[in-house]
Amino acid sequence: MGLISASRREFLRRAGALSAVGAAGGPFAFNLATLGAAAAQTAPTDYKALVCVFLLGGNDSFNTVLATDPDSWSAYNAVRQGPGDAIALLPPGAPGDPAAAPESPARLGGVLALAPQRSAVGRGLALHPMLGTFQSMFNVERRMAIVANVGPLVVPTSKAQYRLARHPRPAKLYSHNDQQSAWQAFAPEGATLGWGGRMADLLLSQNDWGSLFTAVSASGSAVWLAGREVRQYQVSPSGPIRMALDASHRLLGSAEAGAALQRIVTTPHSLNLLQRAYADTSKRSIEAERVLSVALATVEGSPVFGSDADMNYIHPLTGAATRNTLAQQLRIVAKMIAAARGLGVKRQLFFVSFGSFDTHDFQNRTHTDLMARLAHGLRYFDTLLGNLNARDKVTTFTASDFGRTFTSNGDGTDHGWGAHHFVMGGAVQGGDVYGTFPTYGLRNAAGNDFSSPDQVGGNGSLLPSVSVDQYAATLGRWFGLSEQQLLDVLPNLRNFSQRDLGFMRS
Repeated sequence: MGLISASRREFLRRAGALSAVGAAGGPFAFNLATLGAAAAQTAPTDYKALVCVFLLGGNDSFNTVLATDPDSWSAYNAVRQGPGDAIALLPPGAPGDPAAAPESPARLGGVLALAPQRSAVGRGLALHPMLGTFQSMFNVERRMAIVANVGPLVVPTSKAQYRLARHPRPAKLYSHNDQQSAWQAFAPEGATLGWGGRMADLLLSQNDWGSLFTAVSASGSAVWLAGREVRQYQVSPSGPIRMALDASHRLLGSAEAGAALQRIVTTPHSLNLLQRAYADTSKRSIEAERVLSVALATVEGSPVFGSDADMNYIHPLTGAATRNTLAQQLRIVAKMIAAARGLGVKRQLFFVSFGSFDTHDFQNRTHTDLMARLAHGLRYFDTLLGNLNARDKVTTFTASDFGRTFTSNGDGTDHGWGAHHFVMGGAVQGGDVYGTFPTYGLRNAAGNDFSSPDQVGGNGSLLPSVSVDQYAATLGRWFGLSEQQLLDVLPNLRNFSQRDLGFMRS
């Protein structure tokens, strides 16, 4: 089934109804009607979207994508079997024990073997037992790739260089807020421009309505979407966020009160700059909500989005069908993609997130559930994009604060650095691992280092071999940016000789 088409007559009827708000709507109501012809068609053929799925808290990559060759598995078991509660998963093919505690690795059974097409020769690789849908998308459908050991870097860094105080390294490593910002904006907390927003700035001319729906977050404010020209637009999982008004733009049941509120908040009453800025923001919010409501009305109720029950996953600890907040966010993203022509956009960036991946405690219980939610959410989104015939147009990728420690703290893991990430879509060169998969080592007798060249400190955190700049550049090149534009957006890219990791088709 192609991208959703809507009845032009119905679209214009809805737009006409909105124009009845009169002075509160102003000339913008007329502009709604001009969207009718566009919304009644499919999305632009050259449409592309990037969707960032941010795993808040720092995902434990060591239990997400695992090396299973004998040397790796021996080191993994030696470190993760203790002390305290063992957090080591079972090897591939090991049967699960239904009598074991629901949160235990024994209950899950063995990790799920991967079959890379070209990479990782001589290394067995596998996924967490709850990532069965990822195993299928990687091994069979070839719409998913893994990028190994990604993290913020200023320049390529070896373990010997990492030990040198003068060697450039990212600021404030291992800090949640600072590393979330470093991933999204290449600077610690307080950064004001994200690499997604900067990409949007450069491609803004391809979109109608200025920057209104170019950068969209379904998960609150995200610095990744902040640009110089682009202002991120926030939606809720159910759709546009209204300013104290109901779906009919009424306040306390009154259309007159609703119109009065809109006049008050959009009219500056003095020369005070703060008041004028607030009025401008309020006006923009009201106008955006009207446009989005009309565009989404053309796709609501379509069978391609299935039922609300499809957003439920089976909780691995309780066995109950449970609403997946990640799936809820991705559903509104899919609806906006379906309404892309009506919104006048050819390039869009979306941000969704969920957590908490900060598994200092209850690692087995918490991480198992998080993996189940991630697997269900991305498969659900992939299915919606397939129904919309939009898989080739949308690339979804994961990001996170950082990876976690190789060692256990007795019940969980602590803050690390490098981590493995997933990229999903029809334009992805799937079924392979990109970058160099790290070597697992053992801790030395002094307890302050690991034998692997890829692990640092006494806790075995991964030293990234792929920078966020390289990861972003590979995505940005597919999105339509030139080499010079990528160098402008990604401050450290010029320090790396490999600027395309190869996981995207041209």
